[in-house]
Amino acid sequence: MGAASALHSQAVAKRVGLAPVDLECLDMILLAGPVTAGQIMEHTKLTSGAVTGLIDRLAKKGYVERAIDPQDRRKVIVRILPEAIQPIQDLFVPMAERSAAIMAQYSVEELDLIAGFVEKGTRIALERAKELDEG
Repeated sequence: MGAASALHSQAVAKRVGLAPVDLECLDMILLAGPVTAGQIMEHTKLTSGAVTGLIDRLAKKGYVERAIDPQDRRKVIVRILPEAIQPIQDLFVPMAERSAAIMAQYSVEELDLIAGFVEKGTRIALERAKELDEG
């Protein structure tokens, strides 16, 4: 399921002219709210140069903008331009609708069980990724 989801995201990225990693980072910024380049580096494990390139590409396409952090004027935050990403979000609607149709076939109890399994599996994968990153 994870591989299929990744293939779907790659197809969306290709459709809008983004690299898959750029789309994933755009999604991360959308979910996290305005973020600093440092926060993007922390989340993605990309180098500062790679993050600068990523932000440049997303800004050039009009998906994000840089702004001065109101809490610390020395920092720059990156924020989504909602109207610009709407066409990308629209590409995910059919998948969300189909997923909702599948979920409608299950009881609340069954969905709770499935969600618990997915959450535990996700936790294990994240823990293992951290172990690999730490050597």
